Amino acid sequence: MGGLLIRKRRSSSSSSVVLLPLFWAFFLAIFLERLVGVVSGLEYSKDKQASSLTLERIQKHLDKINKPAVMTIESPDGDIIDCIDKWKQPAFDHPLLKNHKLQLVPPEMPKVRRMKEEEVKGDKHISSRKNEERVVISGRGAWQVWHQNRTRCPKGTVPIRRTTVDDVLRAQSLYDFGKKQPRMALARHTVSPDDVNATGHEYAIASSSPSEAVYGAAATINLWNPSVQVEAEMSISQIWVLAGSFEGSDLNSVEAGWHVLPNLYGDKSTRLFVYWTADGYQSTGCYNTLCPGFVQVDKEIVVGTAIAPVSTISGKLYESNIFIWKDPKTENWWLGYENNNAVGYWPSNLFTHLAANATLVEWGGEVLNTKPNGAHTSTQMGSGRFAQEGNGKASYFRNLGLVDSNNDINPPQSTSTRADNSNCYSINLLNNNDWGTHFFYGGPGFNPNCP
Repeated sequence: MGGLLIRKRRSSSSSSVVLLPLFWAFFLAIFLERLVGVVSGLEYSKDKQASSLTLERIQKHLDKINKPAVMTIESPDGDIIDCIDKWKQPAFDHPLLKNHKLQLVPPEMPKVRRMKEEEVKGDKHISSRKNEERVVISGRGAWQVWHQNRTRCPKGTVPIRRTTVDDVLRAQSLYDFGKKQPRMALARHTVSPDDVNATGHEYAIASSSPSEAVYGAAATINLWNPSVQVEAEMSISQIWVLAGSFEGSDLNSVEAGWHVLPNLYGDKSTRLFVYWTADGYQSTGCYNTLCPGFVQVDKEIVVGTAIAPVSTISGKLYESNIFIWKDPKTENWWLGYENNNAVGYWPSNLFTHLAANATLVEWGGEVLNTKPNGAHTSTQMGSGRFAQEGNGKASYFRNLGLVDSNNDINPPQSTSTRADNSNCYSINLLNNNDWGTHFFYGGPGFNPNCP
């Protein structure tokens, strides 16, 4: 009997030995869950860990810029396009636009004045027409990915890309979200060429600063999808329309083009974008409609969404016409895409110097080099090929133009170029009858001559 009792006790003891670790493991799991979820208040998104307080602040911000949608369109690439009442879009939250009258009828687009033959012959950057033979698909050949859904926003609304929590979490902070950094954005003018690489931003650009007032700019921009090595980097091809000083907080700028910017969108697609600042990138302005300012008008083209298809080496070339011009009547600065789409505008009263006119225009490419692994980045500019490789391989801007007071687009009479490091990214300015003032630009970044 005693032996039996002893055996039972041993059996009970053995079960306890087995159950005890399981109990403590379960208790520890519950404790850690509460520790993470309650004590530290940490939660996780797809991209980043954030506190509950941070997420609450982000959500309040999103509630401001993601206006209630009349209808929602899901793009094949995962973007959500919200159809917003055109009178209730984010732009009108800006304090300077409280009494703004929405410009419903787009102004007449600027008219192109072709270069005369004698002007072409007199240009030192002359190139032969033969060198520019190409197979180019312009206009609607290169469109936006969300169009594949074949759904459009209803009357009285405008399409705006929805911003997500993950979009914001990829930024350095909520304050920095959707903004260019002042020191970086101004470096090409405030830092000497020998030191510009210290900022990480490298350029291959053409510029024109005529003596007469400028009321806009235009170009046909070749579309590519350059490789971006790490998420924190970017590759941009754009037009800058500028006025004011590059010192301090005086600069006004309106900008448009295409870029690959993983930190902003969470992918490496080529996207149409706009940007503005009224104080040298200090506190005003942002990309697209991520803050009050840019007024969306068109129902076909959405800033911040992906463009497709894009060009391929030795294959079909895709391009888009981009215009930025000042409406002579309302004085608002408009964005034109292709030949018939007046996408939207920046109201004139957002600005100081640009309320009158621009004084400088720049066209070209920009790359952020974070020197991953201690070497120059392999992030590409343009097509990833050097300017010297020419048409079909190197990316290009063609038919550069400046808008005058008569709303005419004229070729720039004086154009200079700059490449911060031609062993990494180069530029080659040319001219002919077909392409007018144009240039090839870009490069692969890291290579034996760009270590």
